[in-house]
Amino acid sequence: MFEMAMLLAQEDGTVRSLGIGIGIGLAILGAGLGIGRIGSAAVESIARQPEAGGTISTQMLISAALIEGATVIALILLYIS
Repeated sequence: MFEMAMLLAQEDGTVRSLGIGIGIGLAILGAGLGIGRIGSAAVESIARQPEAGGTISTQMLISAALIEGATVIALILLYIS
């Protein structure tokens, strides 16, 4: 996989495009892992205390939205650089 990325970078002529591609991949990977962890923790919490399901779901959605916002900003900054 690294060899393919290096070949693409050599065709473009810059290593900058490789760095941007790796940065975008890391931003997406981090967001996916974070939202997955939030979701699993919320489901586990609701299973333990079903009466608090509404509050937990609301807090989960707010946290996921904040992660998505940070990810979009990172992607935009990587794209324009």
